[in-house]
Amino acid sequence: MAGVVLDGVFKQYTNNVTAVRDLNLDIKDREFLVLVGPSGCGKSTALRMIAGLEDISQGDLFIGQRRVNDVAPKDRDIAMVFQSYALYPHMSVYDNMAFGLKLRKTPKSEIDQRVQEAARILGIQQFLDRKPKALSGGQRQRVALGRAIVREPQVFLMDEPLSNLDAKLRVQTRSEISRLHQRVQTTTIYVTHDQTEAMTMGDRIAVMRDGVLQQLDTPETLYDSPANVFVAGFIGSPAMNFFDVQVEGDGGLYLTHEAFRIEVPGRMRNEVGQYAGREVILGVRPENIDVIVDTSGPAANIKVDVVEPLGNENVLYLLAGDQQFVARVAPECRVSPGQSVAVAFDLDKVHVFDKETEKTVIQ
Repeated sequence: MAGVVLDGVFKQYTNNVTAVRDLNLDIKDREFLVLVGPSGCGKSTALRMIAGLEDISQGDLFIGQRRVNDVAPKDRDIAMVFQSYALYPHMSVYDNMAFGLKLRKTPKSEIDQRVQEAARILGIQQFLDRKPKALSGGQRQRVALGRAIVREPQVFLMDEPLSNLDAKLRVQTRSEISRLHQRVQTTTIYVTHDQTEAMTMGDRIAVMRDGVLQQLDTPETLYDSPANVFVAGFIGSPAMNFFDVQVEGDGGLYLTHEAFRIEVPGRMRNEVGQYAGREVILGVRPENIDVIVDTSGPAANIKVDVVEPLGNENVLYLLAGDQQFVARVAPECRVSPGQSVAVAFDLDKVHVFDKETEKTVIQ
């Protein structure tokens, strides 16, 4: 096993497009690290540089203690699982899994032992004699995983391996990959644009945007303490709500919007106080909003726009003036489009960001 280190890595193409800019990652031995971000953010390019499929323009890449910038892909001791499975259609499942070992002239008995063990781990023993065309998408993906496992590499690289599966199968295969990692304990770098995959699978998550690493941390920390507006809005579903609010010191310290006014929580009073008289961005997650239907209490100045009943919860699209925002509430909260309601934010869980830099005011 081995860790992977990217030290100041850049990828610049001949047309002066920089796909990855000053990427620094220290991926620990046996860690499951997820690279996540929107399309075009540089995550797949970073993975391909680790695999040796893209040259590094600047910086250093280490696998274990070895600098591998100029090492051929076949000599990096990595195995890659692609989005498209990349199985040989004319070969059986067994031969697909064994092919790389045969090229390395691995003894036949050892090939059989490795293939049978990988098939047992993945539950595909009964498919070993079949051709890929006779398998479902999920079964083909397991074969692709098996082909990577039998090589016993130092590092697994996975490039959006679930994106071709339907929603139900994606959830199932996601758990299988997590369980597989727990068993084989191989350092794994996993690329996806799906933040739910990232949150449920990764020991740590690296969030990228426009080729730049935005934040690297555990799923819990990314969710609870996002470094900036982009990370806050990318992690979480439905996404965090953002409001432009004025910081006012009027016998206290308040965040004022045209539709509501809240007192600044004590935990961030000092930091937010420095913005008195200026605008900041208030971030509130949908699950941290209470909707108050009883209009005898707070002023009912929020309009219900759309109601999505999901059985275990209701997702409400609300209007604060012209701005739409989202709340997740219990199914017992029954409201109708056009109805006036009031809202209350969980002040222990709100976030405040600098409007110019979009960085968090307080972690």
